[in-house]
Amino acid sequence: MVLLTASALVAAPSVRAQAAPAGTPIKVALIESLSGPFANTGEAVFRNVAWAMERVNARGGVALPASAGGVRPLLLTRFDSKGQNEEALSALRAAIDDGARFVLQGNSSATAAVLIEAINKHNEREPGKRVVFLNYSAVDPILTNEKCSFWHFRFDAHADMRMAALMGVIQGDKALQRVYLIGQDYSFGQAVLREARKQLGAQRPDVAVVGDELHPVGRVKDFAPYAVKIKASGAQAVITGNWGNDLTLLVKAAREVGYDGMFYTFYGNALGAPAALGDAGVGKVVAVADWLPNVPGAQSEGFYRSFRDRFPHPADDYVHMRMQLMVEALAQSIERAGSTDAVAVARQMEKASVQLSGQAGSMRAADHQFQQALVVGVMQKQGTPGVKFDVEGSGYGFRVVRQIPAEQAQQPTTCQMARPS
Repeated sequence: MVLLTASALVAAPSVRAQAAPAGTPIKVALIESLSGPFANTGEAVFRNVAWAMERVNARGGVALPASAGGVRPLLLTRFDSKGQNEEALSALRAAIDDGARFVLQGNSSATAAVLIEAINKHNEREPGKRVVFLNYSAVDPILTNEKCSFWHFRFDAHADMRMAALMGVIQGDKALQRVYLIGQDYSFGQAVLREARKQLGAQRPDVAVVGDELHPVGRVKDFAPYAVKIKASGAQAVITGNWGNDLTLLVKAAREVGYDGMFYTFYGNALGAPAALGDAGVGKVVAVADWLPNVPGAQSEGFYRSFRDRFPHPADDYVHMRMQLMVEALAQSIERAGSTDAVAVARQMEKASVQLSGQAGSMRAADHQFQQALVVGVMQKQGTPGVKFDVEGSGYGFRVVRQIPAEQAQQPTTCQMARPS
């Protein structure tokens, strides 16, 4: 029930186009890698956001006063950044010219940083066309600390929060003595490795870091040389923030060279990683997320089943609860603002508190960092206790081994935010 542009319908025919409220659509622009090595991650985002907007439109759309257009549907438009910052900036300009006042992006912290800077400047220069930036996956902590912005809202737990959740499991692994750190060579990957060293030093000083390495983002086709080094180092575990093909190819190479250590990951729970490892990953891959399909509870199970009903193809199986909550927060904030004015909506989003299918979260006004529970899961065969659902038809799923409530997952901020008068 999400409205789509004609070009979006051609590019993504799997998303259902149905009747929606007849009011003037509220344009929401998705700027993401929809081609190139990370196209699968961009398409996964699109499915999630489209599904969330279908739900809003199905219940009648966004209710505004008659003076603001009455009941209006959300309209999702797609802009391909091609994984390049300059392309993302061009897409931002095109989205604004097209009438979008709400911009979504997340699959690169480097891209998020340049968009924040560009939006800050645009909103100062053109107050009549201000936009709000909703970030669902760019988790470099700096974005809600030194680079925090009134116009930017992050709905994913940042890297330090995710690392702390993983570290809770690492603390319990008393046999672990040697780890290898590997990540993508950009702001996010660097932040993950930096925080891993910091938290290991504070919580597991007995663990030796036997490798610490960054690699180009999206350009490595053969991870065998990296896997050989990991195995030769004697590392019992790998800690990585890699995502997309950079993770899938890494774990595949590790399997092929016979590495049998643990993988502590930010994103090892989908996009081909479980299938690439197969039985070698059982009990060996740990992933942290805002939610996993095997989170216990009838509401959570119903939520996941509804997504699989909507997108039955196994390749489309990557649902993010945080993206659903993000769209709910957007709809709530527009309604409470009584308009689509960026300042009014942002002020309401600072106070957003939403829940869906037993999951909940709220925005922290101090830095615009969404506060929500986190979970940690371990890869197991489907059908083992705690693993009702597998991933992408692979036969492997993730058993939840740790649940961290929002109040425990939160971390302090150094944000000094400038707000419009």
